[in-house]
Amino acid sequence: MVYQDWRTEWFPPMVQHLLEEFHATHPSIRVFYIPDPENLSEKMLADMQAGTAADVFQGCCDFFPAWAQNGYALDLRPYVEADLDQATRDDWDPAQYQSFFLPDGHQYGVPKYHGALALYYNKDLFDEYGVDYPDGTWDHDDYLTAMKRLTHDRDGDRKTDLWGSMIDVFWDRIQVHVNGWGGHLVDPNDSTHCQMDQPPALAAMEWLRARMWDDKVMATFLDVQNMSTRQAFIAERIAMVEDGSWALKDILTGANFRIGVAPFPVGPVRRVTLATTDGFGIYAGTKHPDAAWELVKFLISKEYGRAMARAHFLQPARASLVEDWVEFIREEFPEKARDMNIVAFAEGHTKGYSVTAEIFANMAEATRLTGAAWEQIFTLGQTPVEQVKTVCRQVEAVQPGQR
Repeated sequence: MVYQDWRTEWFPPMVQHLLEEFHATHPSIRVFYIPDPENLSEKMLADMQAGTAADVFQGCCDFFPAWAQNGYALDLRPYVEADLDQATRDDWDPAQYQSFFLPDGHQYGVPKYHGALALYYNKDLFDEYGVDYPDGTWDHDDYLTAMKRLTHDRDGDRKTDLWGSMIDVFWDRIQVHVNGWGGHLVDPNDSTHCQMDQPPALAAMEWLRARMWDDKVMATFLDVQNMSTRQAFIAERIAMVEDGSWALKDILTGANFRIGVAPFPVGPVRRVTLATTDGFGIYAGTKHPDAAWELVKFLISKEYGRAMARAHFLQPARASLVEDWVEFIREEFPEKARDMNIVAFAEGHTKGYSVTAEIFANMAEATRLTGAAWEQIFTLGQTPVEQVKTVCRQVEAVQPGQR
């Protein structure tokens, strides 16, 4: 049986070690780990169409539900109902867990880990410019005020080289702001209906666009020469960054300044933060569904969750493991992590305000269309937010049942 998962440097050694334990307790099952291919979403879809996909795999974001929408992910409901007690399911974030269901009830995944969005900030820069540290009371007005005070020309060449903050121009990173304004990208009651043309969504997107192109206090990728958000933060090109718990290891390793973490700023209508939808699935065409499920149960175990938390600080999907996760981080970085509010990442889970990526019935085309528009609006600053109204109609036109 084949298990496909991340190819990042730290992951394969961890997997091989843990699979030895799995094989010892499941002598009749042999698992072969292979790393994800480059260009995973398209390559995996091609493998699924050809009937050669891995038996067990990881997925997330917009492509995991797209695979399921095309019928390539096994329905896990019978296995979950037979083998997982309620305490296990209650340990997961309800928002994240529910994201692995299609509208017809088909369950295509179970949680792998719980990445969550928060606000990283550079304490040294905040102190230098006399700005109060962010905390759980911050709203978007407070956020904007701080961005303005932290944007500077530091080398005297009359060009900005320090920006207040930065965001990844990506589906769920835009969505979390839209949700904070009380809006949606996708109608919660109809996955073929677009709502990004409604006033709350447009207002949230305009707020982001204005920070990048009117106030110029939120860096674009062009401003930082296409650095990733975390690399721009580590390089002190930005004083804050909207990023996730998945970036903790890189930031703690690379930053040469004091790091703070605060809850994501509350929106004008509601408090939200993003929970990732990283999960494990089983290929619908597998010849070994029962053995595959035995492996999945091992992958969602506390032991496996602790291993990922220790190896790369991945925030556990289980609330019961959060304290262990925090301890692993403080053990490895006793000075840098000493005063960090690490549990801020888990508040969406423990306090019930997480949201997950909203999914259209035809997600592949929706992300293609919106991605092209957002590049023009946010990255290049060449198109007004009103263009989203046209994109919304285009997205609806490619949904199932449309003519």
